[in-house]
Formats: sequence, C-alpha cells, structure tokens
Amino acid sequence: MKPRILVVDDEKDIVELVSYNLGKEGFETTSSSNGEDALNLIRRDTFNLIILDLMLPGIQGMDLCRILKSSDATSSVPIIMLTAKNEEFDKVLGLEMGADDYITKPFSPRELIARVKAVLRRSEETPVKDKIIKIAGLEINTGTYQVKKRGEQVNLSATEFRLLLYMVQRKGRVFNRDMLLDAVWKDESFVEPRTVDVHIRRLRAQVEDDPAHPVYIKTRRGIGYYVDEDI
Repeated sequence: MKPRILVVDDEKDIVELVSYNLGKEGFETTSSSNGEDALNLIRRDTFNLIILDLMLPGIQGMDLCRILKSSDATSSVPIIMLTAKNEEFDKVLGLEMGADDYITKPFSPRELIARVKAVLRRSEETPVKDKIIKIAGLEINTGTYQVKKRGEQVNLSATEFRLLLYMVQRKGRVFNRDMLLDAVWKDESFVEPRTVDVHIRRLRAQVEDDPAHPVYIKTRRGIGYYVDEDI
C-alpha cells in the first residue's frame, strides 16, 4: 500500500509542486488549504505523514501541530513543517510544538523527498528486542515504542523515543550533538545540530517533573547530554 501524505498549504503552487514530486516517488497525496479542513480530514482518515504550512487561514499551522501532537489518536503521525521564514526562531518553535522536521521555502524537490523518506523511515522503524526498561519511575517498552511515567502514558514521537532509548541503553556515557545525530538521525544530511537540543528539551518537558532540574536527561556543560548511570 502506498504511504498516504496530507499536504496542508494555502498556496496552490506549493501544493501542486509537493504533490507532483511525491507522486513521482510513489506516494499518495491529499491536500487541504486551511487548518479546519485539515483537522477534519485527519480525524476521519488515516495518513502516514503530514506536511504542514506554518501560515494558514483559520487554525495556524503551529496550533494545528500542537492539537495533533497532544491527542492520543494523532500524536504518532509525523509532521514536517513548511515555513517561508528562514529565522532560527521559527524552526525551533516548530520542533518544540512537536513537528518531526521542517523545510524552509523555497526548497528543492530533492530536499523535500529526502526529508519525507527520512521522517517516514524513523517513524516506521521498530527495535529488535521487545522488552521493558525501567528507570526511576519510567517504563520504556522497546517493542511498542511506548513510554509510561508512573503508570501514565507519555506521548513521544518516533525520533524522541529513539533518542531517549539510545541514551538510556548507554547510561553514564556523555554524548555531544554530533554523536546523537549520527546515532538517531543517522545519514540525514539536512538535519542541523540544533535539532538535538530542541528534541532534548521536548523530551525533558514530557518525562521530567522539573525540566529545569532534570533527573533523567542531564547536561554535562560544554560537552553534551547523558543519562545518569545510577538511576
């Protein structure tokens, strides 16, 4: 079955460009020009990935991303944000709202396809072993990609889960940005090192009681991030 992708953008030329190039690669696309219609489509249908413009009529792209990522029914659907702005703030904010990646307009078809395939690959990968890892109140199921904190479900994206699992399985080791990029994002040439910092903040916001004083994911100033081997 072809992967189904929803393209949400109010610029007709962008929708046509994205849909055409995705179609050439074997993807099935559906489009929407505003946030409300997109939300209705997502609630009554199933998509493997959503390409979401930042600036939309009605519900803004950032707000729609937040709505989808906060719902159990849609939190696992990967989102790539489209933005016409090239400012660091917009990129970081999009990732912090739950987006899995972003593309800045104008973009090349090659970059678009590479990012879509990379995000889909991350979302579809499953760990080899199916077991429960327990650390200080967290339960990490390596087979179902589920994380529970004191028995309550924690909604993580596939990338967030892999980042957490990678560090937990190597407790005590300190990883810099490049090491985590190589391990979690692998050969994705379009990913910036700052992406690691954003995902770490998102992880802390969900698993830590006090993200400013983390228990699980700690920082070794000037070096990188680590999970304490004593927890």
